[in-house]
Amino acid sequence: MESGALHAPVRYSPDVEVVRPDEGKTIEGLNETFDTILKTVADDSGHAVRSVHAKAHGILEGVLRIDADLPPELAQGLFAAPFEHKVIMRMSTNAGDILPDAISLPRGLALKVLDVAGERLPDAEGTTQNFIMVNGKVFQASNTEKFLGSLKLLAKTTDRVEGLKVAASTVLRGVNKALTAVGIESATLGSLGGAPNVDPLGETYYSVTPFRYGEHIAKFSVAPVAPSLTALTGTEIDASGRPDAIRETVRSEMVGIEGTWEFRVQLCRDLERQPIEDPTVEWNEEEAPFQRVGLITVRPQDSWEPARVQAVDEGMRFSVWTGLAAHRPLGNINRARNAPYKHSAEFRERFNGCPIHEPDAGH
Repeated sequence: MESGALHAPVRYSPDVEVVRPDEGKTIEGLNETFDTILKTVADDSGHAVRSVHAKAHGILEGVLRIDADLPPELAQGLFAAPFEHKVIMRMSTNAGDILPDAISLPRGLALKVLDVAGERLPDAEGTTQNFIMVNGKVFQASNTEKFLGSLKLLAKTTDRVEGLKVAASTVLRGVNKALTAVGIESATLGSLGGAPNVDPLGETYYSVTPFRYGEHIAKFSVAPVAPSLTALTGTEIDASGRPDAIRETVRSEMVGIEGTWEFRVQLCRDLERQPIEDPTVEWNEEEAPFQRVGLITVRPQDSWEPARVQAVDEGMRFSVWTGLAAHRPLGNINRARNAPYKHSAEFRERFNGCPIHEPDAGH
């Protein structure tokens, strides 16, 4: 490929996925391991939380405006025509138990776009399109078996002595900084508590796994563009002695910030260079650039408003399988996220006695 020239986007067809014969068995193992995390936390605390991304740091309401005049390859699915949708954003940390913020873990962003018309994925209730992202470009496991291994490791530490986890996180964070200094980013270390304790409002988030994008295939990203947000990029939060330091920080900042984030799409242009089944491979942005398709705007607000927290944290679930057929999740990690996420939500619903449902425009 000549310098500066891009391949045309790959056209989606079902044969871009390769289903492994033992995937069903691995998914059963994931369900069992999620159960271990869910039951341990619920029994110890008397309340069931999500099996991953349990602790929220802020819940925001805003608007996603789809850009007008997008080229045909970007005007697909949800983004096919200019439109304005209400959105709910949930910022979180990726563990399945509620930990003090001194244990620094990767940040997560779950985005629920409301009132989305079009053919739904199988069993996708409601009319929303969900996106789940983290502040890293690659997944920590190349396939479901390795993911199950990592999850089992996390399950063993769920709800254990917090002091030990805080100490371990401090050590891991130091190791990860040393690795980063020599150009090595350790996703596994980060997932176990070695991530920098950054302000979630300044982070760029990535879907990490690929999705159908109408006629094409893409990964997604949400990136801060308002100067008030980009000023926070990379800012570390001192959480010593403040178990909810991140939530408190986000709440104090969002009262005075109008936040804007670009929603970006990275089209797959070469199935070998941008593989579908291995999310540990970063799609090189020079060969497959991220392109803006919309803008999210969030006006100043209380990011920990009790009624909204109750409605979203207790009454909703976020799943990549809740959405349009045009944005079908692709690859073995995404296929393995369907049953366990549903399983986790059903457990929370039963244990807490609180129905979980998809919102409408008025929530």
